[in-house]
Amino acid sequence: MNQNTIIIMTDEQSRDGVSCYGGVARTPNIDQLAAMGTRFDTAYAPSPICVPSRASFQSGRYVNQHHCWSNAQPYSGEPPGWGHRLQQQGMETVSIGKLHYRSSEDNNGFDRELAATHVLNGEGWVFGLLRRQDHTPYDVRPFATHIGAGEDEYSEYDRTVRDKAVNWLKTEAKAKRDKPWTLFVSFLRPHYPLLCPKPFFDMYPPDKIPKPRYAGYKSEYRHPVLNALRSYYSYDDVFQEGEKQIARASYFGLCSFVDSLIGDILKTLENSGHMSDTSIIFVSDHGEMNGHHGLWTKMTMHEHAVGIPMILAGASAPEGVCKTPTSLVDIHQTVLEASGIGEKETDESLPGQSLFKTASQPYDPHRAVISEYHDGGSITGFIMIREGKWKYIAYAGFAPQLFDLENDPFEENDLGLKDQHKDIRDHLHERLCNEFGDPEVISEAAFAEQAKRIQELGGIDAIHARKNFDHTPVMANQENE
Repeated sequence: MNQNTIIIMTDEQSRDGVSCYGGVARTPNIDQLAAMGTRFDTAYAPSPICVPSRASFQSGRYVNQHHCWSNAQPYSGEPPGWGHRLQQQGMETVSIGKLHYRSSEDNNGFDRELAATHVLNGEGWVFGLLRRQDHTPYDVRPFATHIGAGEDEYSEYDRTVRDKAVNWLKTEAKAKRDKPWTLFVSFLRPHYPLLCPKPFFDMYPPDKIPKPRYAGYKSEYRHPVLNALRSYYSYDDVFQEGEKQIARASYFGLCSFVDSLIGDILKTLENSGHMSDTSIIFVSDHGEMNGHHGLWTKMTMHEHAVGIPMILAGASAPEGVCKTPTSLVDIHQTVLEASGIGEKETDESLPGQSLFKTASQPYDPHRAVISEYHDGGSITGFIMIREGKWKYIAYAGFAPQLFDLENDPFEENDLGLKDQHKDIRDHLHERLCNEFGDPEVISEAAFAEQAKRIQELGGIDAIHARKNFDHTPVMANQENE
């Protein structure tokens, strides 16, 4: 194709946070992208947390392949990804905004990293490593107090990201090049803290928006893995009367806020004259539970946490809706195809395929994608596989879950122990093991590498001596600007 590429990534935006997906949030600029390209309705994050998912985004590999298991095991440029492939071909790659890798001192696949935010101190959130040694819940009360109308460093950071992206498109995008460029623009919003700029918070009166779906809330957490996760991340317990709706309104307001920043970038792209020769990819790194099932933030395999919006737009993107399952691992082949390198030139062992290819073909009921979680609150590793209408979740050493998402889109009815669905569970478990890895083996590998990392950090006591935190502070690394 020999086109430029812009990848726009938001943080923690569920499909419920995008109106063209039928969501509550009003996002006219993202909707416009969908109208001019392909909306992928069955897209997933490789992990429902930032670090592993973003490592998959760059490397084109699932978590058990790149081994960035948790938010304390960040990507450091290995294994190499699409950015490195573009660099090898002499094509310019620039990132602006959140990366959440180890450091800008590593070659993460970008020639320049502008206003980069990486994991704290190059280590990340280390307390999640202790999921086998220490299951003591941490203090989540600030989550329920930082809600409503207001400003904070996250919103201000995103405005900076917007400004730098607009400036890059106005100045450097117009420079004459023999080869296409790739620009990655990555926002923090709508990730919590849920303080929302007032004009956007005011768009969503708390008493007018839908309440969370608590379907099966009391019974589903009899599952020991989910019960442990729910007790560790006890966000739902700290809200006072009426605060949950304020928090939900804040989240939707932040979705509209970041949409407005995306609109500024798209307008600048159009004014630069590059709209016709640029492929545009919009994704989020994972979703947000936003109160559904009594859960907040992410860390589960529910659709609100692991399902993501994904849109492919630009001159070469087919128009329409694609229901074939897709994943962030598909970005690797997509960028290579857009740039002219070609999907066939990529590593054949990678699990992804170009979104251009997926969008141009009929619905494929046999394609499967997976997602994994091996971080804080999980007493074992768990892996989800999506095939057709089925979602199967394997919990190493524990009973599985199974959902029929065609007839049960809100995951109210767990079929994991129903005798009449044994055949489909056996099929999906076998496929998971044969094509992606045995969940038991993967879980133990994650535990083993995390035990090693605990010792590298000085042991359990040294980790306890560190300051705990609930979200990464903005660092706005200005290197290479």
